[in-house]
Amino acid sequence: MKRPMRMQGEEFNIQANGVEIHGVRMGQGEPLLLLHGHPETCLMWHKVAPQLAERFTVVATDLRGYGDSGKPEGLPDHSNYSKRTMAEDQIEVMRALGFERFHVMGHDRGARVAYRMALDHPEAVNKLVLLDIGSLSLIHISEPTRLDVIS
Repeated sequence: MKRPMRMQGEEFNIQANGVEIHGVRMGQGEPLLLLHGHPETCLMWHKVAPQLAERFTVVATDLRGYGDSGKPEGLPDHSNYSKRTMAEDQIEVMRALGFERFHVMGHDRGARVAYRMALDHPEAVNKLVLLDIGSLSLIHISEPTRLDVIS
């Protein structure tokens, strides 16, 4: 079922990591990926995205399992809905749109996906903004990683 409300901008559907990811693109400038929280969709950004689009190329997507993105059957170990898998989806979307390096802002679940993305793909994440996320000390990191603090 499609949502009746839409965000301004150019809508797209991109095959990424074995699932179709829905999103909206608007503006011009450095690329900025917006990732929504639970149980929201990219529509959560509808008021701030146009303002950000004055300075950035804004890409707001529905994470897999949400909104108009694909909803694959969950695997017994839930690995196809892990933050790592969702981060890989977004990396592939941004590459398909022509962006190898970009800024990322995530809220709630999207913030955890963004954090995982920054750990797994530091070459792709230019700057990282995390909103409404619990303690990151609860996330187990198996390999030492350095994330630069951006001021």
